[in-house]
Amino acid sequence: MFNIEEELKKMPDKPGVYIMKSINDEIIYVGKAISLKRRVRQYFQSSRNNTPKVNAMVKNISEFEYIIVDNEVEALILESTLIKKHKPKYNILLRDDKSYPYIKITTNEKFPRIIKVRRVLKDGAKYFGPYPSGYAVNNTLEIINNLYPIRMCNLNLEKDMGKKRPCLNYYIGRCLAPCQGNTDETEYMRYIDEIIMFLNGKEEKLVEIIENKMKDASEKLDFESAARYRDQLNSLNIILEKQKVVSTNVTDQDVIGMAKGTDDSCVQIFFIRGGKIIGREHFILEDTFEEERGRILSSFIKQFYIGTAYVPKEIYVETEFEDMELISKWLGEKRSSKVKFKIPQRGEKSQLMEMVKDNAQDMLIKHSEEIKKKKMEKEGTLLELKNILSMDKIPMRIEAYDISDIQGIEPVGSMVVYENGEAKKSDYRRFKIRTVTGPNDYASMEEIIKRRFKKGVEERENFKENDIRFEGFSSFPDLIMIDGGKGQVSIAEEVIDNMGIRIPVCGLVKDDYHRTRGIVYNGREIYIEKNSPLFRFITRVQDEAHRFAISYHRSLRSKDIFKSQLDDIRGIGKKRKVSLLKHFGSVENIKNASLEELKKAEGMNIKAAEEVYNYFRK
Repeated sequence: MFNIEEELKKMPDKPGVYIMKSINDEIIYVGKAISLKRRVRQYFQSSRNNTPKVNAMVKNISEFEYIIVDNEVEALILESTLIKKHKPKYNILLRDDKSYPYIKITTNEKFPRIIKVRRVLKDGAKYFGPYPSGYAVNNTLEIINNLYPIRMCNLNLEKDMGKKRPCLNYYIGRCLAPCQGNTDETEYMRYIDEIIMFLNGKEEKLVEIIENKMKDASEKLDFESAARYRDQLNSLNIILEKQKVVSTNVTDQDVIGMAKGTDDSCVQIFFIRGGKIIGREHFILEDTFEEERGRILSSFIKQFYIGTAYVPKEIYVETEFEDMELISKWLGEKRSSKVKFKIPQRGEKSQLMEMVKDNAQDMLIKHSEEIKKKKMEKEGTLLELKNILSMDKIPMRIEAYDISDIQGIEPVGSMVVYENGEAKKSDYRRFKIRTVTGPNDYASMEEIIKRRFKKGVEERENFKENDIRFEGFSSFPDLIMIDGGKGQVSIAEEVIDNMGIRIPVCGLVKDDYHRTRGIVYNGREIYIEKNSPLFRFITRVQDEAHRFAISYHRSLRSKDIFKSQLDDIRGIGKKRKVSLLKHFGSVENIKNASLEELKKAEGMNIKAAEEVYNYFRK
């Protein structure tokens, strides 16, 4: 049993990260501290100065862990990484988990390509970005491909030169076909240099180059080339019109502004590259009504930049915030050069900040309206469900169960949870059937319902008297949904009745085409209008329970197949198994390999190769 008072005495007076956990071993808060001993102890002292949110968190702390680091920067990085990974309930969370796209020019290979990527590697290629959306990258790539006849294939021209026929792009004038040796590398690289110039924001210089080319072609009466240059100029001029020049300073900058609402906050970020706004993005941070603006801003910046490969030289913010100097130091290390936070007071940057904040406010209003609309729809759907089933209260928490097996092999069960009409994936659970052999959905359903509520009762007994809420298995549903008809419903009702639990149970039945047909409740089937919001909701719940069960079943089957094929071979351990799969690519290729081919895999000797060869030829 974890004794908080005793564990507090053992806390070290060193920098690090602390992790708060609930009774269900769920991480509910992650924080950092210069002194772990002093910081963690503060939570369990007088609660008078704490916010209601902190007091609620402290009541749900069952135990805590800590990780010692060498300095504050390491603590900051680890804290941000853990928050991004675990999304603890009581941290300020950046819900939009995006990875930003980049444009990559493969200058590390012969006849470079221009492609979209989401990771920046140290591979000798050139990267441009990040861009605010995949659409922005796709649009830019389309413009480049219209302007320049460069290759879009992924052929290795060092090996495949001349081995294949040119693709369609060559015949329609969209590629010079370097795969056939139709162009020399010097000519091709002139195009690449111009593309780099374009992506570096030097469109005006590029316009001048293309204008000169057009004039030269006209003077030589090469009107076909002149017309092509004219079309390129038209495309570039459209781009120049769309991009808004906001600064004469060509330093890369991000401008971050915020709007704070009653419950949520919206942070807007404008990406400025080469003095032009190339894009923008907004993020919603939920349940921030008790938080100060500086703390919200700090949480956003840590979570946003931990997930980006590129950090600009300057970041403009509206106000000072928590850990400002420390975050600046961390981002400088990430960028490998100094990163400055600036607070604009007057002039063009102050006006730009107001524009960013206005955009954040506009997005927050739209978000609030969308939330209200969705909330009303969900409330209406759950109210209709209550009325149809004649329940005493609206089913705010619903648990749905399903069984998946193939002829009784590896039967599994799933439990999915919906709260307030939304999937709560943190409460999803999977069950590997232990007591049932052969295909028996009734017995399997009985087992998982019994195991689920037995665990819930045990967890409730461990809760303290002053705990304000139940979590995980200890949180019981207002309604149980079973994938099946009267038989499955009766099984579930009998299990919970025997445990002294009173929860309504309904079944979701399907037609001959395996489509949701209606609800079985109290021994009768209730028809629901096919186009109604309620029908769409129960279909979504049933499909989600089925998806979750079958995905677990597939993973177990694939593990079993993998094990039976390779792990049963004498002399083939984990390292050799991995080596064989890397060398041959699949189990099927290993089966068909000759003895000589098997010996060539890393870590294999003649004896091991013979064991594999003979195993598949028994």
